[in-house]
Amino acid sequence: MAREHAVEYADLLLTDSPKLRRRPRAEVWSPLEYACHMRDVLLLQRERALAARRMTTPEATPMGRDERAEHDGYADQRPSDVGRQIRDAAQLFANVLERLSGDDWERTLIFPYPEPQEQSLRWLALHTLHELRHHLLDMHRQLDT
Repeated sequence: MAREHAVEYADLLLTDSPKLRRRPRAEVWSPLEYACHMRDVLLLQRERALAARRMTTPEATPMGRDERAEHDGYADQRPSDVGRQIRDAAQLFANVLERLSGDDWERTLIFPYPEPQEQSLRWLALHTLHELRHHLLDMHRQLDT
């Protein structure tokens, strides 16, 4: 499902719409910024899953969501590049999940958001898919208006 959602993100990023870079309100990201965020989430969740396979209940570092958007210049990135990158990130994330054995799904890590809490890799996978879908809907809402 991560791969399928990534294709949909990439397709949305192929439009020439000025709405890709437009924030509906100052505190709400643009569709391009949501796509950049999800690319980074996929890469980060992949690393977290790999860490949970190597270590016993590692503590995941917060991603610095808002700071990352500014520091990495989400709003200034080329949409076609982000589309390619999110597809690659989804492939990398999916590869790690596909290699999990039955017991691996129950390995845990300390997930930092909203409060530090122990979570399984099963939860991490489902949470990531939820985020992919949620932000894809955010993008559709902004681009379809």
